[in-house]
Amino acid sequence: MLRQYELVEKVRAYDPDANEALINRAYVFSMKAHGAQLRASGDPYFSHPIEVAGILTDLKLDTETIVTAILHDTIEDTVATPEQIENLFGDEVARLVDGVTKLSKVEAMSESERAAENLRKFLLALSGDIRVLLVKLADRLHNMRTLHHIPKEEKRRRIARETLDIYAPLAERIGMYEMMKEMQSLSFKHLEPDAYASIVRRLKQLNETGGDMIARIGLNLQLHLKDNGLEAEVTGREKHPYSIWRKMAEQHISFEQLSDVMAFRVIVDSVEDVYRALGLIHQRWPMVPGRYKDYISTPKRNGYRSLHTRVIHDSNMRIEIQIRTREMHEQAERGLAAHWAYKEGKSAADIKVPWISDLVEILDHAASAEELLEHTRMAMYQDRIFAFTPKGELIQLPKGATPVDFAYAVHTDLGDQTVGAKVNGRVVPLRTLLDNGDQVEILASDAQQPQPSWLRFVATGKARAAIRRFVRHKERDETIELGTKIFAEIIERLPSAPRRGATKRAAKRLGMDDEAALMEAIAKKRIADDAVMEALVPGSTVNLEKEGKGTRAPEQRNAISIKGLTPGVAFELADCCHPIPGDRIVGVRREDDMIEVHVIGCETLLASDDADWLDLAWGDHSDGGTARIRVILHDVAGALGDMAGVFGAKSANIINLQLVHRDGSFHTFDVDTELHDLAHLHAIVAALRASDTVSQAERI
Repeated sequence: MLRQYELVEKVRAYDPDANEALINRAYVFSMKAHGAQLRASGDPYFSHPIEVAGILTDLKLDTETIVTAILHDTIEDTVATPEQIENLFGDEVARLVDGVTKLSKVEAMSESERAAENLRKFLLALSGDIRVLLVKLADRLHNMRTLHHIPKEEKRRRIARETLDIYAPLAERIGMYEMMKEMQSLSFKHLEPDAYASIVRRLKQLNETGGDMIARIGLNLQLHLKDNGLEAEVTGREKHPYSIWRKMAEQHISFEQLSDVMAFRVIVDSVEDVYRALGLIHQRWPMVPGRYKDYISTPKRNGYRSLHTRVIHDSNMRIEIQIRTREMHEQAERGLAAHWAYKEGKSAADIKVPWISDLVEILDHAASAEELLEHTRMAMYQDRIFAFTPKGELIQLPKGATPVDFAYAVHTDLGDQTVGAKVNGRVVPLRTLLDNGDQVEILASDAQQPQPSWLRFVATGKARAAIRRFVRHKERDETIELGTKIFAEIIERLPSAPRRGATKRAAKRLGMDDEAALMEAIAKKRIADDAVMEALVPGSTVNLEKEGKGTRAPEQRNAISIKGLTPGVAFELADCCHPIPGDRIVGVRREDDMIEVHVIGCETLLASDDADWLDLAWGDHSDGGTARIRVILHDVAGALGDMAGVFGAKSANIINLQLVHRDGSFHTFDVDTELHDLAHLHAIVAALRASDTVSQAERI
């Protein structure tokens, strides 16, 4: 354990102006607060916060962060209070300690309200000050170093899984690669002990067989660069066990089949020297195709910059080489902490991280715990690609992203108004997957709105949250509108007109917050029609108690128009009968579900005994719909083309075509087509029947 003077000296070594008195006061306060508490190892509990502070001194963090590390467990595990922390150490330290205390409650991302609420606190704390996360990561790293002292295997595995799933990816996202690697290796050791031991044993055997192979290859690299006039610092290492195991799992290969278990780092003085070193290395050793990455021209979102290449070294051994400047190396080693320097007077609190801002924006859009957890997983843990705006601005996205994700990454309003996209100058479907280096131009219109169908292919949490938010609002607005139409029809069935203010009074009697909530409840069948009528005009329903049937509302008199409502939002058109304008339609209404619209003669209606039926009407000049036509074609050349020509001549768009079966000299197809109304359908069917290549055509 670090002694008091050792900790102070470590801080003063990189920050001569550090507040030594504040650190000493925190050291004494934490030691007294934790008292005789012991860790699972038997060591005094006080040793843990001091070791966490020591980890953070290696990152050269400011005095307030070091003090926060010393105090981070006092509120949760001792009788110390937030007020004491604030009085003794100031507002800033108190705020940071409070943030770390909230983070300590983050657990594995199970689908539960508790996990979501902890995550919500987690994100809000991070958005306020990233140092909260740095302290928590150091806390978790020291806990992982001492995890073997916990006697229960189940608990060890749970902590290791949390670390691998949550904390290691978070460390990677802020550029703390060394911390990430150590967390991964320690977690792997407890989660897969047999695999870990096997890989460590094989690495040891490789070293014994090859001797000082890493040192020899590193010296070879350094001498080659020096002989060509370039001074460089070259270091080598074996890849850590978790990285090797993951590659074996992903590529389905054995340890013996791995060709690159060694990695080397070349550190030079300038960016020009970086590219010069790359050229010299590729000149001497052949590059492995597809394994070169330039993170200098296109840095990772966490600020990481370096060149990565893989070459076939002497004796056909593949090695990975990272080339960077000293400044880039500092960034890679210390991650986000390398962004500020005390001599420049910059504060850690001034550092803002774009991906955390994106997550905080998602907080406003997520409607449930499951959505919040889903979106944050997307935003934090997916691999990244780089795409460009027409002006050359770099946009980072997860693999699998589409132009819609790109639009939302630029701005939420642009995403909402997207109607099309050009990728590398060519118009493409919105579901097109983007590749590294694509230039994307978004085509937008003020009249456009987010489409529910986009949810089937978007890859980013930000896009998914924004689309779902719009769909939720639109669904509520249209549900209220539909409920209002049903309510108007209910009023027409009353024996007498309700008095002024009756609707407001009825909503109150039925336990609704307001009239809008009443209309939504009517559309969702949460309230029966007779209950609404009784609340409006008491005694208005027919009394059938003598027959043992209770009360019943009078029959519906007028059809309810669905004009102006969007299919798939407040109601849906049934797939079994594909109703279109001109059909006589009926609505099937079940509790807390969308109204399902069927053609009046649909056989499925016979199975709807548990639902209410609503008499519906399309309304004047209703939008078109989709119908399914079964067409039997003669097996002759050009028959399918002739059939498609009939649809084209009648201005009907085919949206789906399925070959149902072949029967000798006939082929049967089901054709889904967009059309205006029933008359349009009849015209298409008549034209199909008139074609020489069509044997039969009928709507199904």
